[in-house]
Amino acid sequence: MVTSSTDDAIVAGVRSGDEAVFAQLLNDWSRSMLLLARTFVSTDASAEEVVQDTWLAVIGGIDRFEGRSSLRTWVYRVLVNTAKKRGLRESRTVPWSSLATADEFPGPTLESALFRDATDRYPGHWRSFPAQWRSPEAMVLDGEVRTQVRTAIDALPERQRIVITLRDMMGHSSDEVCEMLQVTGANQRVLLHRARAAVRTHLAPYLTDGSSAEADGVA
Repeated sequence: MVTSSTDDAIVAGVRSGDEAVFAQLLNDWSRSMLLLARTFVSTDASAEEVVQDTWLAVIGGIDRFEGRSSLRTWVYRVLVNTAKKRGLRESRTVPWSSLATADEFPGPTLESALFRDATDRYPGHWRSFPAQWRSPEAMVLDGEVRTQVRTAIDALPERQRIVITLRDMMGHSSDEVCEMLQVTGANQRVLLHRARAAVRTHLAPYLTDGSSAEADGVA
């Protein structure tokens, strides 16, 4: 059993119909659930319906919760299954069973010219360090950067978009993501690596030009 005492109290509250407990769950989890649902479906309205259907399923199925995972992981797995079905109806998703293994992803993630070759003293290392980016504090406050990150993530293949959303935007662990999506650790790592690399590649020109943009009063 991996549930915590907090999970046990929440489950008991939901099972007993405690409206305050359920209202707190809605307040704490619905926003992140909506974000995840949106990666599967084509509109915000569809994502909202997925979240509503998920909560209905949770209420109806809470008596079957056995505590073999955390409550949050269980609820999010219900959400993923609900969202996948909705996405399939919208003809947007590819079954997760079609995921390739890590060895079947063709080609390098980034251009080989960015790395030192086999004859170098440090083969495989970056040829040069990336240009210095603005301070993390400035980047967090920079709405343009957030917009660029969102654009980059939205442009990813669906499975990469879902994994990076779960890991980097919602803070789930690797084990949680594998359990929610029913994928292997190797697949999860490859999808996350490729998603992060694509986002970095998208952001590099924008951030490299950041100093000149600030000088022009654009940033």
